[in-house]
Amino acid sequence: MSVVSADIEPLTFVFEDDGLVPNNPLPFLVYKGAVDVANDHPEKTIEGLFGANGWGAMWRNGVYDYLHYHSTVHEALGVARGSARVQFGGDAGQALEISAGDVAILPAGTGHQLISASADFCVVGAYPPGPPMQITRPTPENHAKALKTIPEVKLPKTDPVRGEDGPLVRLWKRSRA
Repeated sequence: MSVVSADIEPLTFVFEDDGLVPNNPLPFLVYKGAVDVANDHPEKTIEGLFGANGWGAMWRNGVYDYLHYHSTVHEALGVARGSARVQFGGDAGQALEISAGDVAILPAGTGHQLISASADFCVVGAYPPGPPMQITRPTPENHAKALKTIPEVKLPKTDPVRGEDGPLVRLWKRSRA
């Protein structure tokens, strides 16, 4: 039995470069209630899903409470437990409520910062094959470097939620063209 609804589609957002947070012309994706985490081991459920779809270098924690982005890799955040309000896209982006079963997929350069969270909030983070994740703070110097590295980040071959035929593959190819 699958832990994902076969026909689920993500919400899509495109955040503009604000001069400090580069964001990405590729859409930021949010699958609401995508993963069935109603079990005793929701972290393992999400890790199994991400791993089966080729996303690795996983970790479990929360989201940092300061604005940051990753300029060398895309990131998937699967909410295993609890809920949180997270600002995506930097100060000019959008604050979203994410909760257990949701998955956010951030193209390289997408700013994110925790605003508030439930005491039990737990996220599983994962990355497609490629360079290791680096935390980048929004400064003019980092922004200038990121504008060079972000276009070089390879498109993932799979969607961490729906695999090789998932919406991410379709949406990100169309956006890059």
